[in-house]
Amino acid sequence: MANERLVIIGSGPAGLTAALYAARANLEPLVISGNQLGGQVSITYEVENYPGFPQGTTGPELVELMQKQAERFGARMVIDEVTEVDFGHGSPFSIKTYAETYEAQAVIVCTGASPKRLGVPGEDLLIGKGVSFCATCDGFFFRGKDVVVVGGGDSALEEGLFLTRFAERVRVLHRRDSLRAGETLKRRAAANPKMDFVWDTVVEEILGNGKVEGVAVRNLKTQAAERWSTDGVFIYIGHYPNTDLFRGQLDMDERGYLVIGDRQMTSVDGVFAAGEVQDAVYRQVATSVGQGAAAGMMAERWLAERS
Repeated sequence: MANERLVIIGSGPAGLTAALYAARANLEPLVISGNQLGGQVSITYEVENYPGFPQGTTGPELVELMQKQAERFGARMVIDEVTEVDFGHGSPFSIKTYAETYEAQAVIVCTGASPKRLGVPGEDLLIGKGVSFCATCDGFFFRGKDVVVVGGGDSALEEGLFLTRFAERVRVLHRRDSLRAGETLKRRAAANPKMDFVWDTVVEEILGNGKVEGVAVRNLKTQAAERWSTDGVFIYIGHYPNTDLFRGQLDMDERGYLVIGDRQMTSVDGVFAAGEVQDAVYRQVATSVGQGAAAGMMAERWLAERS
C-alpha cells in the first residue's frame, strides 16, 4: 500500500490546478488521471474564453501546459482509474485503482462530468460507428459526409463548427425554437454556409446496420415524423457528474452533484471537491480552475492544522 499526504482524483483543469497549488505548498500531490487525461477539455478543439490566450488555444494544448506546470513544482501523475474508495472511517482514506491501493491523509475529488446520452434505439449499438460525443476525436472520419448535431448549447455549436472543417453538411437539431449558446457562437454558426438548423425536433431512433445510415426524428409542435439519411450523429445535450464512485459516502444533491461547504469541503472532513463534479451552474474551464485552486489551498491548510 502506498502512503500519500494528498491524492487528487481526476486530471481536468480543476484537478491539475489543485495539483499546482498543492505542489507549490510542498505536498507532492499524487494525481490519478482517470480514463482521460485532462478531462472533457482535452477533447475540446478550440478554447477561446480562457484568460491569457487572446488568440485562443486548443484543449489538448491547455491541458499539456497545465500538466507541465504542476509537475514542475512536484506534482506526480499516475495514468490509472480509481475503482473503489473508503471515506467512511476518516483520515487516512483508502483509494483503490486497477494497479495500486493508496492511503491518503487528504483527498480532492475532481472527477468531472460525462456527456448525457439520448437513450434512443440504435444509440448504444452505433457508438463508435457513426454515433459520437466528440467532434475533435472523430471529425476527421466524416470528410465530405452529412452529419447531425443534437443540442443547442455552446458545446453543440463549438463542435458543430469544428465539424464543418470536414463534413459537407452539418444539421443542428434542437428540441426548442432558439439556441442556448452564447451570442458570438450563434453569429458564427449562422454565418457558416455548411450549417443548417432544425427547430423543435428530437431524435427518436438512430438507424443503421453496422454504421449510422440515418435518423428518425419528430417535430414536437406538429408531431410530424421523418427519416433522414445521415452519416453521423454527434450528441451534445448536457452532462452528468461522475459521482457513482462516491454514492453512500459523500453527500450529493438530487442530480448527483457533490455538495460542498465554503472551503470546498465535502460532507467528509478531509475530502474536498472541485470542478464539474460539484458545479452544475458554471461548468467552465475558468471556474473549474478557480475551484481547483481553492481546493488545493484548503487541503493544504487542513493538513497543516492537523499536523
